[in-house]
Amino acid sequence: MWGSLLFWKASQAVARILTTLLFDLKVEGQHFVPEHGGALIVANHQSYLDPVVLAVQLRRPTSYLATSELFQKHWAASLIHRFNGIAVRQGAGDVGAMKETIRRLRNGQLLVIFPEGERSRTGQIGVIQRGVGLVVRRAAVPVIPAVIVGAYEAWPVQRKMFRPLPVRVRFGPKLNLVGLDRDEIVATIDHTLRQMFDELREPRARR
Repeated sequence: MWGSLLFWKASQAVARILTTLLFDLKVEGQHFVPEHGGALIVANHQSYLDPVVLAVQLRRPTSYLATSELFQKHWAASLIHRFNGIAVRQGAGDVGAMKETIRRLRNGQLLVIFPEGERSRTGQIGVIQRGVGLVVRRAAVPVIPAVIVGAYEAWPVQRKMFRPLPVRVRFGPKLNLVGLDRDEIVATIDHTLRQMFDELREPRARR
């Protein structure tokens, strides 16, 4: 456990320097993320950079869902395992990944889900998948919204290499999802992420 924590802290320190130098990364609202106990961060998905820019200024390690295809690459699989990644099959109801996600949340871990299910091909927020509603209902932990702007321009899905362009991240206050059914949870997450995304992007649009 301590070895994993030290690895995470060392990696975070290096990543903080690199993301500042390469992407002028600015992060807002980290205080909304609980420092203890299970919690779920739901964020839009723009780039391979997303897991890094979301976690680089948080005070605790995160777990992620990663497509099972990445685990077929030995270098990627080793790295994802070191950072607590959970393999999930795209385009299928992966019951095992769902159970592992809920188990980790109930055990007090901080976990990130990109509810679009894949990286955006336009930079805009895509369709929010209904599976996130099931996770939220069963795990019963705080849900923190987060949005990323600029990662698509820096490293879109169509490019093999990133470009040194500015990236911004904003965390929001815990969502009030008490008493909502699965579809209402999905709708609330969808509305919140889109609103936060537009607000974070607005100053950039004025330039």
